[in-house]
Amino acid sequence: MITKSQEKRNLGFGQIYLAVNQSSGVDEELSPNTLYLTLKTSRSFCVLMEESSRPSSANSNDSFNISEFLVPARDLKLPGQSSVTFDGLLKEPLLLKEDLKEGCGGQLWPAGMVLAKYMLRRHHSDLSDKTIVELGAGGGLVGLAVARGCHVGPSPLYITDQIPMVSLMEANIKLNNLSSTVKAAVLDWGDPIPADIPRHPAIILAADCVYFEPAFPLLVTTLKELLGPDSVCYFCFKKRRRADLRFMKLAKKAFSITEISDDPDAETYKRENISLYSIRAKQDNTGLRND
Repeated sequence: MITKSQEKRNLGFGQIYLAVNQSSGVDEELSPNTLYLTLKTSRSFCVLMEESSRPSSANSNDSFNISEFLVPARDLKLPGQSSVTFDGLLKEPLLLKEDLKEGCGGQLWPAGMVLAKYMLRRHHSDLSDKTIVELGAGGGLVGLAVARGCHVGPSPLYITDQIPMVSLMEANIKLNNLSSTVKAAVLDWGDPIPADIPRHPAIILAADCVYFEPAFPLLVTTLKELLGPDSVCYFCFKKRRRADLRFMKLAKKAFSITEISDDPDAETYKRENISLYSIRAKQDNTGLRND
């Protein structure tokens, strides 16, 4: 457990939370998931995410200069609406409301664009009759793009995130007339999978889910719960700090991971420190899951 009054440690974004709340005078214990939620919905955290997306930040030290990053150098994107076709891969544009009021997932992030384009290009016709769940969906960019541009169904496609993002997910589903195809649901990493979400979906989508180190084991736990023997997770993230690679070290111990090699955009986004992987459950020689 992490307390508001404890000394700063090398927790990456966790340090920002402690700095933001140091004036509260409250010494309350926080689970990693509660800490993650509080951080994710903090404006200072979104400023940090925006600043650390700059290419030069990928080579910075693991520990941030907190006073520098807590003072926003510029305003973040104001609430609005974006229209995206993913370089013409969608015939009908996807409309997305963006609003950071409830958290950083309220805007479009680069790994989401990369993953959406990959799915539209490489999996346009092979998702029929497959259950699909998106993790950390934010406003639903990837899941909605797949629902709009790929052959999916008849099972609904689930876009999931924490409670503060549900209203934005639902608004974007309605905005794109996808209510019959896409369902928004709450899924907190590390918690038991809710009964209304498929336990072992065929396809799991996850973009820009690696940015808060204390949540890494929570995400691994959720992936272990979701990945069945025939499941595959398409996982895309932007390396903002060296600490982000610690997630991959954890994941490689738990799963079978392969870097995607059939994306023609790979050389372009790799220059922006974005990586795309497929993740599967490890299996023993009998073909059974090896947990």
